[in-house]
Amino acid sequence: MAHQIHSFFLSSLLPLLAMVSFSLLRLPPASDPTPTETSIYLPITGNETLTMNYIVRFREYRMTDDHHAYLEENLRFSEGWRWIERRNPALSFPTDFGVLEIGGERRLVLIEDIQRLKRVKDVFADTRYSRSLFFDGRGKQGFVSEKKRPGKIFTSMSFEEEGKKSSDLVGNNSFRLERKLMMERSQITSLFGAERLWAKGFTGSKVKMAIFDTGIRANHPHFRNIKERTNWTNEDTLNDNLGHGTFVAGVIAGEDEECLGFAPDTEIYAFRVFTDAQVSYTSWFLDAFNYAIATNMDVLNLSIGGPDYLDLPFVEKVWELTANNIIMVSAIGNDGPLYGTLNNPADQSDVIGVGGIDYSDHIASFSSRGMSTWEIPHGYGRVKPDVVAYGRDIMGSKITTGCKSLSGTSVASPVVAGAVCLLVSVIPENARKDLLNPASMKQALVEAATKLSGPNIYEQGAGKLNLWGSYEILKEYKPRATLFPSVLDYEDCPYMWPFCRQPLYVGAMPVIFNATILNGMGVIGFVESPPTWHPFDDVSNLLSIRFTYSDVIWPWTGFLALHMQIKEEGSQFSGFIEGNVIVKVYSPHRGEKDRRISTCSLRLKLRVAPTPPRSRRVLWDQYHNIKYPPGYIPRDSLDVRNDILDWHGDHLHTNFHIMFNMLRDNGYFVEILGSPFTCFDASHYGTLLMVDLEDEYFREEIEKLRDDIVDGGLGLAVFSEWYNVDSMVKMRFFDDNTRSWWTPVTGGANIPALNELLAPLGIAFGDKILNGDFSINGEQSHYASGTDIVKFPGGGYVHSFELQDNSETRGKQNSGMTKESSILGLAEIGAGRVVVYGDSSCLDSSHMVANCYWLLDKIIDFTNRNVKDSVLFSDSSRISFPMHENESRLPSRRTDVNFSIYSKVVGRELMCYQDSRFEVWGTKGYGVQLMGRNRKLPGYPTLTLDGDFNITKKRTESNKYQASKSEENSSGSIVRNSFSKSIDFFGLLNHEEVDIPMLVATQWMIPALVAMTCLAAYLSWRMRQKRRRRRKGSTSGRSSNLV
Repeated sequence: MAHQIHSFFLSSLLPLLAMVSFSLLRLPPASDPTPTETSIYLPITGNETLTMNYIVRFREYRMTDDHHAYLEENLRFSEGWRWIERRNPALSFPTDFGVLEIGGERRLVLIEDIQRLKRVKDVFADTRYSRSLFFDGRGKQGFVSEKKRPGKIFTSMSFEEEGKKSSDLVGNNSFRLERKLMMERSQITSLFGAERLWAKGFTGSKVKMAIFDTGIRANHPHFRNIKERTNWTNEDTLNDNLGHGTFVAGVIAGEDEECLGFAPDTEIYAFRVFTDAQVSYTSWFLDAFNYAIATNMDVLNLSIGGPDYLDLPFVEKVWELTANNIIMVSAIGNDGPLYGTLNNPADQSDVIGVGGIDYSDHIASFSSRGMSTWEIPHGYGRVKPDVVAYGRDIMGSKITTGCKSLSGTSVASPVVAGAVCLLVSVIPENARKDLLNPASMKQALVEAATKLSGPNIYEQGAGKLNLWGSYEILKEYKPRATLFPSVLDYEDCPYMWPFCRQPLYVGAMPVIFNATILNGMGVIGFVESPPTWHPFDDVSNLLSIRFTYSDVIWPWTGFLALHMQIKEEGSQFSGFIEGNVIVKVYSPHRGEKDRRISTCSLRLKLRVAPTPPRSRRVLWDQYHNIKYPPGYIPRDSLDVRNDILDWHGDHLHTNFHIMFNMLRDNGYFVEILGSPFTCFDASHYGTLLMVDLEDEYFREEIEKLRDDIVDGGLGLAVFSEWYNVDSMVKMRFFDDNTRSWWTPVTGGANIPALNELLAPLGIAFGDKILNGDFSINGEQSHYASGTDIVKFPGGGYVHSFELQDNSETRGKQNSGMTKESSILGLAEIGAGRVVVYGDSSCLDSSHMVANCYWLLDKIIDFTNRNVKDSVLFSDSSRISFPMHENESRLPSRRTDVNFSIYSKVVGRELMCYQDSRFEVWGTKGYGVQLMGRNRKLPGYPTLTLDGDFNITKKRTESNKYQASKSEENSSGSIVRNSFSKSIDFFGLLNHEEVDIPMLVATQWMIPALVAMTCLAAYLSWRMRQKRRRRRKGSTSGRSSNLV
């Protein structure tokens, strides 16, 4: 029966994956800007003979020997590969993948040959997952990753042994008192009222609980029902020699009175997927997941996580797992208090993601925060975590006997998993598979959760686990579809942050709210008809809503995104708009003739304000940000050693959320642009704020921005970052997780692209990597791996400070060299105002040493309202002539990276997406002709398969976020030389530095020149016409004389 269910889902559901959007604001395929994932491996430049293990995924399930024979037959003339035998319990069941050892000089060619085989779906490197033991010097020890690297790692955790703590106490009485207090505080089952369900006879009986961890020892005295222990590693043992797997099992099902678990009668299936060295591989997890599906597990707890939500073999297997009605519970991550740090797979909508709180109901500092970042830049993230539970100083089982305390979201996760086991046992066994599924269980948890006072929705999700409330929902449960969250209330602050922090108003970019569809009716569902808006009164008709939503709701979940604008007639309205969004969902269901239908409702209460003046509006550029994944996008501050990736989203509401709050506190209205510059009307905004940007720019964007500033009076504030090619090459490393070489795709910011954008203004950044402290008018600031300014127009104001240069120059490091460097420039250019600063780390809350919000405030006052601070605009900082350093200081683009893989510009069509104003959706933007062009970097192919890709992803049929294939060799591609000529009138802007008055003068010189040229052409034409008439008359006279 298990195999029948397994085969049913594979044959009927997996082909639908290509149609499914995983809570993304999906766009039409022709304009989908998501970087195309083309690499099926991580090539290793300079070491092509290295032998590596690869996962070969097949299009259908067959026995292992069958897959092996197929490859032997089709690769019989190829050398350099070997089939890896996997001796584990999954060998008895059909599988959808094999593991090959591939090496030799033709390794890359061989992989491509395998990829082309008819039964092969794709090929990926067999990624390693790891964790390491740490001691923090305070008697605590635990597991934490040394570096946040590609792939997945164990979410970090800490625990404290009672024996260690006793050494600090005085006397036996003190020890017994401390022990008693610890027991009372940490008896987690009592805090959630598990005794009430035990009293009703619900103890987790006949619930199959899969614990993916470090294993468990046989005959452990704390467990009454260990059903099976399986080993998926390369070590010959089933025992837990680290203690983590045993601890997790104890929280779920322990029966020791000092550390009780929630569901003592739960059947424990211990999957040992990590070695004693805290190492695992993707292939081990895939086999273990397949076995969990084949053996009909009910609940699965997973204690790993990482930033790579594009790890397709892992992510898609999780989808398949939940599609087979296994309820997965996973820790949201221990990267708090930073925002945008959700770990996968807990960030998936089909998984119950759990955050942590302390005993005071405060969000634990270590608990990762939302929002999800899959949807950026064109959409908006989903709400995660789903729920929170106690995760600090929780008591659980030791390896052999006794109890210990441990903290982390990996502790909060088994708390919820244990509660889920208890709740599953509430439903009679013969009705469980019909009523219980990942969606219905999540509905019971989020609808009953207790909302905490203080934390926002991206910190606590629905709130704290409410076991009894979930029980009340499940005991009367009827299959239905719902939305989470089901309410968006601008009066509910701070819970509804960031929405409640800023009202809607006419002319603003659409506010996007992304709700998750939970479909408890079936694994697959559909939206019956477009959602509708039902206002409560006439004034609520001022709201205009467009919707994007999942074409197919699978597995169990989908998304509904609201794009909200206020109609023009509401420009002076102040008040609230209320109403409901209604959407109908239907699901076919096995064994039922009629389909199941459910009506979902989302309650809206939105605050609306009169349109603020231009001087109070700021536009944040989200479009030109590139984050990890898919490539090695390096951190901005090179002083940070334990987090080498830029993976927090670089969004106003993730790692720049404190800056967002500061701007709102200072009276500014901040909107988000997730489309090119052609997609906003500059006359509405005082400042375009560009911070830490890595992407390229369309030619139309460069031209429009110049016009918007010089003619339209737009302010521009740029916070840049380091870019040094020699330093990037030195940062190349061999990653143990992906077993591949990783090289930065770009620097902290894309300086060559920024310099092209700023060239018409006479501004450029250099290639230094500067560090140090400085002071402006008593305000202390820290410069963390920023760059310097090498070009700036005369008449502007430039500030320079003594800073250390840590950049690489021709292979030599300038470490320790201190030199005065220009880092801040302010200028009035035409009708607009421009400020550039070489560092963004002081605005980024991720790894901030010291903030520069005071500086940002003064900059925005200048760019928006022309308020000039006396210190920033002192006579001593004014430059009379253009600043122009050596051309060699201008960074050049790397030629060894295929940037089109990661870019939303290179090889893409210029397009306004669904974060733009409704009137420009699907167009090129304001004032741009319909026939656009693709951006192509000089010397860069749009798409190739033989470059040094820093990515392990490939486009597959089952990729929910599948991007459309980019056009190659576009006839409209831009080369740098011709592009420069097109905007370089008389060589004023690029070949020679331009003073501000000269730049302004070009505004009347150019039209005058055009007019004179046209007049001269017209006069020349008239003269030619007269000559023709004279010649014609003369010829006629001669002809008549001949007759």
